[in-house]
Amino acid sequence: TTTSFSKDTCSRRSSSPRKTCTRCYSEVPSDVSDSVIEESSLHSVESIAAVEALKRTVLEFGASFDRGFGASQKSRAKMEKVIEELAGYNLEMDAAKGIEGSSENSSPLTGCWRMVWTTAQDVLVLNASLLTTTGAIHQIFEPPVVTNVIDFIPKAESFLPPTLTPSSLLRAKVTTRASTRPQPMRIGLDFEAVSLVPTQLFGMDLPDTVQPLKIDLPKISGLSADVESPGYFDVLFLDENMLIIEQNVGGGKFVLIKTDGIDP
Repeated sequence: TTTSFSKDTCSRRSSSPRKTCTRCYSEVPSDVSDSVIEESSLHSVESIAAVEALKRTVLEFGASFDRGFGASQKSRAKMEKVIEELAGYNLEMDAAKGIEGSSENSSPLTGCWRMVWTTAQDVLVLNASLLTTTGAIHQIFEPPVVTNVIDFIPKAESFLPPTLTPSSLLRAKVTTRASTRPQPMRIGLDFEAVSLVPTQLFGMDLPDTVQPLKIDLPKISGLSADVESPGYFDVLFLDENMLIIEQNVGGGKFVLIKTDGIDP
């Protein structure tokens, strides 16, 4: 789930008056000494190692404490420190770029992301149900549409051996429309619809022709065109395979990893 970074050495371009550090993918003035470049490269390598170690810790916590559903206050507090430290290494300064679907700029968030950790109470409470267990949770970015996908599994299945229990799965989708905010790391959200559809019943995959139960959500009244909707999240960390966001202020954090799709 992690990415190995290049270990190229710094080199001097023979046809250019500027030197390039391939570890940090940036150019520096030609009057900067090689020793300074090497020192900068060393710090870059150390930063990469630190980021990879922190990301491994995040994944370990997610696996050990059931994505936060089984976390204690102590483990949540430790994870908060890890997330805070990881956010300090964030290099993406314009996560909102292209989120409104502009053809000029592609969004760095585009793709499918699977949740591996959360502290959001509105998600953690889902596992309190007596009827279902919360399965995989994904967030799909197809700017300007952002879809939250939550799988629910009958709780009875957890009490019996998997070989004796045909699988059933109910999938919920919450569709939102993303927008930019004045802050480059903040994404505004307008909630548009909620749908429920069974995708598997007693071990049989159901056809796509099964019609979902869909509810269109009302628009918030009293807001003029130039007033922002109250829903949003801030991007704390983003690279090619991990995304950390915080919904509203103090609304809970999410750690997600990049995946190829919502199905195993």
